[in-house]
Amino acid sequence: MNEAINELKAGLAAIGYLADDNLAAALYLAENLEKPLLLEGPAGVGKTELAKAWSRLRGCQLIRLQCYEGLDESKALYEWNYQKQLLYIQIEALAERGWENGRQQIFDQEFLLKRPLLTALTSTEPVVLLIDEIDKSDQEFESFLLEALSDWQVTIPELGTIKAATRPHVVLTSNSTRELGDALRRRCLHFHIDYPDFERELAIVEINVPDVDRKFASQLVEFIQNIRKQPLKKPPSVTESIDWVQSMNILGGELTADAARATLTALLKYTKDRDLIADKLPYLIKP
Repeated sequence: MNEAINELKAGLAAIGYLADDNLAAALYLAENLEKPLLLEGPAGVGKTELAKAWSRLRGCQLIRLQCYEGLDESKALYEWNYQKQLLYIQIEALAERGWENGRQQIFDQEFLLKRPLLTALTSTEPVVLLIDEIDKSDQEFESFLLEALSDWQVTIPELGTIKAATRPHVVLTSNSTRELGDALRRRCLHFHIDYPDFERELAIVEINVPDVDRKFASQLVEFIQNIRKQPLKKPPSVTESIDWVQSMNILGGELTADAARATLTALLKYTKDRDLIADKLPYLIKP
């Protein structure tokens, strides 16, 4: 493995994010090729946390664009500060200059309310732009992003083309609730983050619950790994694993059917999933 990739992996670990070799390599390439990194995988496996860790590691501001159905460019890119424009129109200086000069003045960056995407592109300092859950937006918004992610510029009709002052580091996340378009994928490096294996999840748990006994933590992680093999509507995420280990640790540090049943609300977020696992607890918990 490249020494620089190992350094990046170690740097992430030092601030609490445990990346495997392949993920560290993908992040290293995204950084050095100046390409967006598209992370796909189940909810709660660390996609968003990677962007946060990257920004902390590089000492950059994190700018987050949370996607949702109906998101459009006025929420992602910019909108005009109409109240400030109206105030400017009323001042005596505008009357002296005439409407044409005034019109040019009010459509100036001074009156622009920058949203996350434009903020990232116009920043003079490197930033990490997190476009979170891109799969929740619609295809029209996905198409809107193409210019920004390929040419590092956006077009505002009243101002023209605005090019990036400094290329941001970009992370896009997707829970795969819909298929993303080929055009977006071509502009990104791609990596799929899945649920961690036993050893890595145990390490993550120990970082986040430092007072838990290692043997007890191993039992709990093994239980979680077995639960994910069950036909659940939503398998427990890494975040939920941490919450459950903390809950079990508070209840006395012993894996019993009663303790597990009492804390399943921290691990499973659907009633049918909890009922399914509660019925199987005698088989899932080894004496």
